[in-house]
Amino acid sequence: MANIPPLSLAGTPAAKPLGYYSWTLGQCARDPLYIMVIIYIFFPYFSNVVVGDPVRGQTLIGYLNATAGAFMALTIPFMGAIADKIGRRKPWIVASHATLAVVAVLLWWILPAGTGLGIGIGFALLLVLLIAFGYAEVFHNAMLPSVTPSDKAGVVSGMAFSVGNMSAILLLVFVLFAFALPGTQSWSFLPSAPLFGIDQSIHEHDRIVGPIGGFWLVLATLPLLAFTPDGIRSKKSIVDDVRQGLLDVVNTVRQLKHYANIGIYLLARMFFNDGMAGVLIFNGVYASGTFGWGTTTMLILGLCTSASAMVGAYVGGLLDDRLGSIRTLKITIAMTTVILLLLVSMGPGTVLFVIDVGTRPLWPLPFFQTPAELIYFLTFQVFALFFVTALSASRTLMAKLSPPTMATQFFGLYSLSGSVTAFLAPLMVATTTAWFDSQRAGFASLIILMLIGAAMLFKVREEQATPAPG
Repeated sequence: MANIPPLSLAGTPAAKPLGYYSWTLGQCARDPLYIMVIIYIFFPYFSNVVVGDPVRGQTLIGYLNATAGAFMALTIPFMGAIADKIGRRKPWIVASHATLAVVAVLLWWILPAGTGLGIGIGFALLLVLLIAFGYAEVFHNAMLPSVTPSDKAGVVSGMAFSVGNMSAILLLVFVLFAFALPGTQSWSFLPSAPLFGIDQSIHEHDRIVGPIGGFWLVLATLPLLAFTPDGIRSKKSIVDDVRQGLLDVVNTVRQLKHYANIGIYLLARMFFNDGMAGVLIFNGVYASGTFGWGTTTMLILGLCTSASAMVGAYVGGLLDDRLGSIRTLKITIAMTTVILLLLVSMGPGTVLFVIDVGTRPLWPLPFFQTPAELIYFLTFQVFALFFVTALSASRTLMAKLSPPTMATQFFGLYSLSGSVTAFLAPLMVATTTAWFDSQRAGFASLIILMLIGAAMLFKVREEQATPAPG
């Protein structure tokens, strides 16, 4: 009896530890690219340097995310259903990761002031990157129910976010000490100039994060491909699998009443997840525009925030297995909503909108010098703890609710529930920023989505659905 493998959430024998720990490295491969390019370095660079205007830049990034969200909303559910019929997810992961790697390398040629590839092509490349990332996430997430022991789903999901942030920390440290700090500080342990001839005057230390993230993505994906078991290949033709996959989506929509519990959850997630994700995406643009933070400061923010997220992901995974996914989600949504309100209350010299804390430097270091900057930095660390806990618990709950034989289709719908407000949330930020001519107003609009999602979550039951009859 001791040799019988534990059952997965899908009711099948779970993978061996090497298999499900290698699954976490799929997240480890993607997250540094997302963290460096989208959250902390390249998007702020694109907004402030390539576009050259923080308000217009934040507006364009909002429309960029909205366009990607609209495209994914129209395609991802069908892609997921087709993958379920074909049976294997690894080929889809290879295709999406290869696309991400190529686009990431091409970011090097998006130069300051709209030169090089230019703003238009740069916008198109970032659009492809966002879409490919969304696809990669769907197919990777869909492997969780079948590879992970049912009693370890929360901690394995949390560990994936943890190792993803840990790898981001290592790469951010490398970029910081190899390219951003040399030449700006006279510290004895720093090189006298950026390594490999990187020229800070034309923002090569910003642009290099794309190629670095792309090469890491390829390297870290290899253990997943080598050691994590995949689904069984369908014996039908590709044409038949595609046709049946498309029909399955139509049938699932027709049988929404049977899947009402999952539908309510996905609708709730459609709001709370992308409200929280919007905070992460627009934080770098907001903070750099509000406080004038440069690349080095943003690197330090990203480094520390990734460390906070790493801790939050692992501890959150343990809480998920102990408290249950829904209860964990309710706690994290409440906390992140309060924290966002605190973040938008801060500006140069002020906190809580009206309290004057002054602008006198607290120390000689040129990072987070003023009280408001330091308080913003510390507050965002707390946000990262709760946000990554919510990401992990949200994914685990989807694995618990989904019928095992329809995992990729439902994880496609899971991704869609984010994609719809990946359309709405950035559009809210973009239009609100433009309407009020204020980054603060645009950033604050995300609170509405988080509150709506939290209210709907109270109607969700933590129980696995069965396939609808017929």
